[in-house]
Formats: sequence, structure tokens, C-alpha cells
Amino acid sequence: MKTQAVSDGRTPDSRPAAVELDQVRLSLPATSGRVEILRGLNLRVEMGQSVAVVGPSGAGKTTMLMVIAGLETADDGYVRVAGHDLAGFDEAGLARLRRERMGIVFQGFHLAPTMTALENVALPLEFAGQSQAAQRARDELAAVGLAERAGHYPAQLSGGEQQRVAIARALVARPDILLADEPTGNLDEAASATVMELLFRLQQERQAALILITHNPDHAVRAGRVEHLEDGRITPQVSTPL
Repeated sequence: MKTQAVSDGRTPDSRPAAVELDQVRLSLPATSGRVEILRGLNLRVEMGQSVAVVGPSGAGKTTMLMVIAGLETADDGYVRVAGHDLAGFDEAGLARLRRERMGIVFQGFHLAPTMTALENVALPLEFAGQSQAAQRARDELAAVGLAERAGHYPAQLSGGEQQRVAIARALVARPDILLADEPTGNLDEAASATVMELLFRLQQERQAALILITHNPDHAVRAGRVEHLEDGRITPQVSTPL
């Protein structure tokens, strides 16, 4: 990956961006050799903006989020997140950037089964050594409508409730950027509607940038912008979400 640094993450018009991907390329190993997943991907998301990314399975949507989060390293191109060029970070620095500036919600809930909802939400703050982690986690659970479930373990919660806990955990550090990868993929229709209503409401209230990967057209159209990713690139044509 190129190593040219960007000093402040601002473009010539001086507007800060939450995420900037510039000609990003990434290939991954496969049994038949390396497969190119991202093929010169360009994307810009402003602070406070919500963007839905749609496209067929295998197009590279999840890989794109992994690159933005610093969990995969691009082979070429520039990745700037919250004003920082990720090429300049080691693993510890990337982990700190994720903890301080990003919230990530996956399709799977990834809650610690031996911890209560409150403990799961407080965990990122405790890792960061922040004070009043429990109270802040309690406030965040109230924000997602689960104040009365704070002492419950994941196995005692429905799928929709578990995903709401995961959203509370992603937002508890008040990140600038929220990455959501098919956050309702494991939920029924009613729970999906509740989770998406909550996700967009909190994103707007907190003015975090949201990048949402979804196959659901009803969810996609709620975003401020819809981008179609196909064959490792953002395509310019208008397309119906798949």
C-alpha cells in the first residue's frame, strides 16, 4: 500500500471527511491463486452523512468495510478515516483509532455470552480506561430501549434485543463513524424494522457518519445516499438495491 501521508484529512475545499477511499485495491488468497476483490474503489463519506452500499453478494462490500476499519490492509490506494491516513498506523494504532473514532455493528451480534448486557456495552470504555463506564453503558442501553434488560445475559435476550445491545456498544464511545454490515441479516421483519429505526435515529441525533451495507431496498432508501458496489468498484449508474 502507498505510504504518502495526509496531514489533516481535508480536501482542497477544506471540508473534513469521515471516510475517503481513493483507488483502493485489494486481493485475497484463494485455492486458485489471489483473487482481486477491490478494483480501484473510490468513496467519500462526509461527517454526519448516512450512505447505504448495495450490490450483489461477492461484490466486495464487507471487504470494503474491513479496509475502512483497518482490519484488512489495501494493496494500493489511499484509505483516510477521520482525517488519518491508515498507512501510517501500526496494529496498536489502528486498534486505538477503532476504539476512539469508530463503532462497528456486524450481522452477528458478537456479544460476550458470560457478560450481562450492561457489561457488554461497558466493555469498550473499560478497555479504554475511561471512568464511569457502567453509568455511560446504562445510559446507552436506555437510549436503545433496554434499560430494564441491563442485567440480562445474551441468551436471555431475543435476537432483536441482542442487536440493540450491539448498537449500544458500538455507540457508547460516541464515535464519529458507524459501520454497519447487514445489521438485520439475522432478524425477522419486525425486529429488523425496530433495529433500523433505532440505527438511523441515533445516527442522526449523534451526527455520526453511517456506512450501511444492506440487501434490503427499504433500508437502503432511508440513507441520505445510496451507492452501488459491483465487481469491486462503485458504479455510477442508478441501480435498484439487491
